[in-house]
Amino acid sequence: MWALWWVWLAAAVVLAILEVLAPGYVFLGFAIGAAVTGVMLALGVTPSGPVLAVIFALVSLAGWLIMRRLFGLKGGQVKTFDHDINEN
Repeated sequence: MWALWWVWLAAAVVLAILEVLAPGYVFLGFAIGAAVTGVMLALGVTPSGPVLAVIFALVSLAGWLIMRRLFGLKGGQVKTFDHDINEN
């Protein structure tokens, strides 16, 4: 089942939807890993199960690191709030 390309692409879509619901660039890294793995399987590259899992893990890690680099807080910054949403 894990060697089917559409399973990986369906998982990528589900993980991307989870990222919209719970932002933080965590699920997006996994979605990128699942999408790349699914596309790789669709193109005919069929490694064994453990190799497939390692590819998914490495691509997910790389996707997460890139997303954190592009969209994360810069240089050790801390997000602070100066006002309350309920104040006028």
